Amino acid sequence: MKFQYIDVHAHVNFPEYDKDREEVIQRALNEGVYVVNVGTNLESSRVAISIAEKYDDGVYAIVGIHPHEVMELEEKGLIESSLAVLRELSKHEKVIGIGECGLDYFKIEEYNTVPDGEDGAKNDEDLVDRVNKVKEIQEKVFRGQIDIAIEINKPLMLHVRDSYRKTLEILNTFFGVHDVRSRGNVHFFAGTLEDAKAFIICGFTISFTGVITFAKSYEDLIKEIPLDKILSETDCPFVAPVPFRGKRAEPVHVKLVVQKIAEIKGIPTEEAREQIEKNVMQMFFRQF
Repeated sequence: MKFQYIDVHAHVNFPEYDKDREEVIQRALNEGVYVVNVGTNLESSRVAISIAEKYDDGVYAIVGIHPHEVMELEEKGLIESSLAVLRELSKHEKVIGIGECGLDYFKIEEYNTVPDGEDGAKNDEDLVDRVNKVKEIQEKVFRGQIDIAIEINKPLMLHVRDSYRKTLEILNTFFGVHDVRSRGNVHFFAGTLEDAKAFIICGFTISFTGVITFAKSYEDLIKEIPLDKILSETDCPFVAPVPFRGKRAEPVHVKLVVQKIAEIKGIPTEEAREQIEKNVMQMFFRQF
C-alpha cells in the first residue's frame, strides 16, 4: 500500500455524506489521501466496514463504541452483547483499530441529567449519583474495548475529553502488564503538553484536526511534541480547516492539517508528510 496523506479519523460513514459519499471518498483518493472511517456505535461501525469493503485499497475502518453511547446500552441491558458483537466486527480484514472509545466528562451533567422533581428543581444529590454512574459505565465499556484491542492486537482510537488523567490511569493498568505491539492514538487531542507526554510514554501517538489552522493555542503544543508521535486527521464532517471553516469537512482537507503542522514546526511540508506517513504505517498498518 502507498499513500501520500491519510485521514486517520474520519466519519464519512455518517449521514452527512449519504448523498455524495462515493464522490467525497474518490476526491480524497484522487489527491493521494487515504481514509479511515471511525465508528461510534455498532451501526456506524458496520457502515464503516461496508464502505471499506467497496475499495481494494485506500479506505479502512475502525470500530467501537463512543462514551456518549454507553448509557443507552446500559439502560437496555446491551453492554455485554454489544461488546461481543464488536469483538467479531473487529476481526474484519479492513478493520485496523478499535474505537473511538474512551471517557468523556465534558458537560457530563448536561447530557446525562436526572428528571426534574415535581417542583421543577433538580435533586443535586441524585444528579451527583447519576454523573458518577455515567462515569462508571463509560469506564466499564472502555475497559471492555481495551480487552478486545489486546486480544486481537489492534490499536485503540481514543476519545478523551476532560478525562485525560483518568484515561491514563486506566491505560496504565492494562499496558503495564501486557506486552502489546501497538497501543493506539489519542484523537482530536486538546490536553496539555504534560498529558501528551504521558500518552506517548504509554505508547500512543497524538493526532490533530483542522482546528489547528485557526486556533493558535495549539502552536506551542505542536512545537513540543516530537514529529514522530504526531498523526493527522479531520474528524470530518466537523471542524473544517481554514479556508473551509463553517462548511462540511472532508478527508481531503487533511492535507491542510499536515501543511499547518509543518508550518508550526518550521519544516517543509514534505518532511512532515513523510514522517506522518511512517507514523501511521507503524501504528495502524503493520498487518498490511
